[in-house]
Amino acid sequence: MPTPMPSDAPGATPRDRSCVALIPARSGSTRVPGKNTRVLGGHPLIAYTITTALESGVFAAVVVSTNDEATGNIARHYGAEVPFLRPESMAGARSPDIDWVEHALAALQNAGRGFDCFAILRPTSPFRTAETLRRAWAAFRGADGVDSLRAVEPVRQHPGKMWVIRGDRLLPLLPFGPPEQPWHSSQMPSLPEVWVQNASLEIAWSRVALEGRTIAGHTLVPFKTDEREGFDINEPWDWRMAEELVASGDWTLPLVTRAAFGG
Repeated sequence: MPTPMPSDAPGATPRDRSCVALIPARSGSTRVPGKNTRVLGGHPLIAYTITTALESGVFAAVVVSTNDEATGNIARHYGAEVPFLRPESMAGARSPDIDWVEHALAALQNAGRGFDCFAILRPTSPFRTAETLRRAWAAFRGADGVDSLRAVEPVRQHPGKMWVIRGDRLLPLLPFGPPEQPWHSSQMPSLPEVWVQNASLEIAWSRVALEGRTIAGHTLVPFKTDEREGFDINEPWDWRMAEELVASGDWTLPLVTRAAFGG
């Protein structure tokens, strides 16, 4: 595949900006063992992210970064590329995202496949849709002077009502607001609107990672997601909730047309 035209090249248009979807799927999860390949609704969890990425039409390539060959085989079955395995040193529970992102982009670039942008699509958000991704891509393309886009949602537990313990004293985490009506003693509707990031998606210029060694940069545009799009499976309770939502028909997983892996 030829290296695409840089987005700042003469005559380049927004459509010339090429983007690679990077799907992280390391093995070794302890809170929900094997969650990336665990079956939900008839398919391994990772299948839904691969399917929506391919269906969206946004990405020039959909690449899975994993340290596990078995996970790689599942990813290939559902249409993703797995051109390399991630080193074990970048697959620990505390390994920073920039390490595996930089590894993936550099490996692709060394193979003659440079991309203007990259998106991080985590398998743990199986309810996001192809339309979600198209909406995010349009928002990123339409934003001038930004380094990245990040999915956010309204907080459920406001930091204005959070505390830290110092010795035997309780102190407000955010000591703001008028003295006569501190935030921790105010009703939620009266507090400043605060958003929290979720794991459903990020999009950034490749230069942000390759030159700045960060996945976000300094100037971010928000991408507001709803409860379904931002749902993230991190704990056993999350998995049980996802199973119940699917079983009840309250939420629908993206349609996967390929035969179930191993079926």
